[in-house]
Amino acid sequence: MDKIKTGINELDKMIGGFPVGKTVLVTGDAGSGKTIFGLQFANISCKEGKKAVYISTEESPDDLRQQGKSFGWDFGSLEKKGLMEFIELAGNRAQEIATALDISFDGAKGNFEDLLDHIPADTNILIIDSLGNRTANLTQHEFRDRIDLLVYKLNKRGITTLVILDSTTSRQFHDIALFSVYGAIQLQKKENPYTGRRERVMDIVKMRNTKTPIQLLTYEINTGGIVISSPIDSSGFD
Repeated sequence: MDKIKTGINELDKMIGGFPVGKTVLVTGDAGSGKTIFGLQFANISCKEGKKAVYISTEESPDDLRQQGKSFGWDFGSLEKKGLMEFIELAGNRAQEIATALDISFDGAKGNFEDLLDHIPADTNILIIDSLGNRTANLTQHEFRDRIDLLVYKLNKRGITTLVILDSTTSRQFHDIALFSVYGAIQLQKKENPYTGRRERVMDIVKMRNTKTPIQLLTYEINTGGIVISSPIDSSGFD
């Protein structure tokens, strides 16, 4: 199976990258680096000559460009080359809230599939950050139906996708989403019982047809983005 770099060198050495044309779920606590993870993947994809689209439902393109700049990623230049595109849906949130106040809760339930209407035909890489604000009022069955359809249609188009879920949405729908996606990575902040210090750790929950490390991976966010700092040997893979 063909794979594409994640943008995190140590992770690429472990799993070989993300499977091309498949959907990977990224979940995590606030401040764990979910958006940085998505931007880092978009940046390396563009540098590999892929067309990346970043759909943001929470932050403006200017904010995302500024975040990228702080890590040395020049998204403005990539946009001019036609390799990168930011699509802002954050501005729709206020209208959705206003509409939800005027109609029944059933009418306000999110539609994942209409995200596809915003994706250019030549898209190779897609990051959806995040799906959380489209899950309000959904039952678990409704969420499963919607994410199954979204993943199916993305796979048919051959788009390698990261779907990001915030911690609140993840607590409700994480286990259900795992059945739909090809891979899943969870970013966490935990206290190290030996040092008493808080650390960021990454759990590769699943990645089909790929040997993955069983243990949690300690990582840092530095001037170059996310860097995995914990050593891994081959005996730690499943």
